[in-house]
Amino acid sequence: MFNRMLQTTLPKWMIPIATIVSIGAGFGFSFGFVQSAQALPGQGSDEVLLWMKANPGIRPSPTEKLTIHRSNGPSQRMTFEASVLSPGRITASRTGGRIRAETLTLFDMLYGVSEARLEATVRSIYGLEVHRDFQTAKVIYAYPTIKEEATAIQANQPIAAALKGELRQGSRFAYWTEILRNRDGLNYGGKVVVFLTEDLSKIEGEIKSR
Repeated sequence: MFNRMLQTTLPKWMIPIATIVSIGAGFGFSFGFVQSAQALPGQGSDEVLLWMKANPGIRPSPTEKLTIHRSNGPSQRMTFEASVLSPGRITASRTGGRIRAETLTLFDMLYGVSEARLEATVRSIYGLEVHRDFQTAKVIYAYPTIKEEATAIQANQPIAAALKGELRQGSRFAYWTEILRNRDGLNYGGKVVVFLTEDLSKIEGEIKSR
């Protein structure tokens, strides 16, 4: 019932991000349920690119490689990027061509972006094994605290006050979810990052200091 309801309200190309269904979609690609991921952070860029091409949820167009963009007009957009750089601030590091992070960013003014929707994204793109790792991962840092939010408001930093996120450490990967809260109760933007656990302390420090 819930899946059918989502199919009637969400654009087809965005349904699989919110619920786990296999469905044809427009924009030259389709989403599907991935049983197990074959390429993840830590693997070479060539392997990850092959995985992206075979993954029905993020298949690049002929002109795209490690970054894809999809849109359903200005009110709904999606970006997926596999990067040899760690998340956050750019730092000089030797990667040996390894992918360090994969980031999916959503913007949806019609139906919003919730924490549950970001979690469903992890499952739909990466499959059950990584989804279980995400679910059982330890929350290392959650923000903002009540004090942090009050400080941001007093300092006239509305974006800092509106950002809500979590850093998690799983047995396989680290995860960073973040949504931009809106006063009307509908969160328009959010992202989920799957990255190497060795970069976790770097990201935590950057978030706490921004």
